Amino acid sequence: MLVANISDFRKDIKSYFDKVVKNFETLVINRGKDSGVVIMSLEEYNSFMATNYELSSRTNEKRLDSAIEKLRKGDSFSKDLIEE
Repeated sequence: MLVANISDFRKDIKSYFDKVVKNFETLVINRGKDSGVVIMSLEEYNSFMATNYELSSRTNEKRLDSAIEKLRKGDSFSKDLIEE
């Protein structure tokens, strides 16, 4: 995670944006006492939103937890895809 104040961010916006996008960094810009802004790449944001959606339902969360537990125990299987 990168942290900058607003003055430093203004001086070197391009460099900060490049680091965020190329290195999947999250940038926190402090704007004073208990105030700030978070900047992340679009790809990182989309991933975050997809995870948030998947966990938004207790039913989905239980299914994911169950699937993860099965994988950890080795209780899984694979199937070959049918090619058309």
